[in-house]
Amino acid sequence: MKIHEYQAQALLKEYGVPVLGGELATRPTEAAEAAAKIGFPAVLKAQVHAGGRGKAGGVRVVKTPAEAIAAAQAILGLTIKGLPVRRVFVTAAASIRSEVYLSLLIDRAISRMVYIACSAGGVEIEETAKTAPEKILRLELPPSRNGRTAADCAPFAERLFPGEPGLAAKAAEIMASLYRLFRARDCSLVEINPLAVTQASALVALDAKILLDDNALFRQPGNEALRDPDSEDPGELEARTAGLSFIGLNGDIGCMVNGAGLAMATLDTIKHLGGEPANFLDVGGSSSPQKITSAFRIILRNPRVKVIFINIFGGITRCDDVARGMLAAAQECNPDGSGKVPVVIRLVGTNEEAGRELLAGQNLTVARTLEEGALKAVELAQQVISH
Repeated sequence: MKIHEYQAQALLKEYGVPVLGGELATRPTEAAEAAAKIGFPAVLKAQVHAGGRGKAGGVRVVKTPAEAIAAAQAILGLTIKGLPVRRVFVTAAASIRSEVYLSLLIDRAISRMVYIACSAGGVEIEETAKTAPEKILRLELPPSRNGRTAADCAPFAERLFPGEPGLAAKAAEIMASLYRLFRARDCSLVEINPLAVTQASALVALDAKILLDDNALFRQPGNEALRDPDSEDPGELEARTAGLSFIGLNGDIGCMVNGAGLAMATLDTIKHLGGEPANFLDVGGSSSPQKITSAFRIILRNPRVKVIFINIFGGITRCDDVARGMLAAAQECNPDGSGKVPVVIRLVGTNEEAGRELLAGQNLTVARTLEEGALKAVELAQQVISH
């Protein structure tokens, strides 16, 4: 679960990380008043769940109230990576000597928490990772219930600030604070970029990105309060409301599958056969007709989708429930009646014959195996492209 920068900075401050702070504005006049209160020069930052804000014009330095109004008007009129900007975070302009990158994340390949740092922080950190990977520092953390103290982090901090013991000591304190925040709020990523060294040799987090594990929301009611539905992908928002697991991708074959493992196998098979999945969508183990209808609606919201591949292995899921959901979806969304979005379906397992009887006469392509269905979906998508 993503949260905004202003929320991330508030969490960092709560756990002892030095931040500049600032004020939130939703109107140009509010932004100008906040900038005047903070003092010029000030920085206006778009609050949106997307990267590349600076390059999109969403971060601007202003020196007067008039500049603040004009900049806020421009920022609030932006749409960055499909997301409209509705808030501006106003903060002071720091006097920066240098910038570093510091984060704490979960490396799923090794199932451990890992500190990542780089002495070359800022907007070019991704390029640095590609062109000079030796500059990226890693510290893998063994499983522990005792936490991480500044003393534990000191050797790593000294590598980040060699020959600068004062800054290294401050960085070690910040690293310990990140660990406390990470564990206390069930984070999957806490990133400071940049962590700035000011002209006064202080360390301050100028920008922050925090991802919260939404699987832990049952024990983190405070995290749920940080969610901003207006900044989320509409498909993912509707999927969560409907009890579905959905992630949008960049392809043209919409996928509806029951079970995360089977869904991943379906995506892999489509890729292997030369196709491009448009989404990951797991309808779950007990799929009601309402869920299937919602799944169709979410998939068809994507105008790039040229074919839908439904892959159902009926264990807990009943194939006749899926079939009823498809019939309801045909009436509401008309996925196959119009002929514009062909549907390939594999129904195997509990009540599969009843499911096939319900779907008899529908304009569907039926497959018996995963590979057969994926191949037909890829072929149909390519036919649509060729026409």
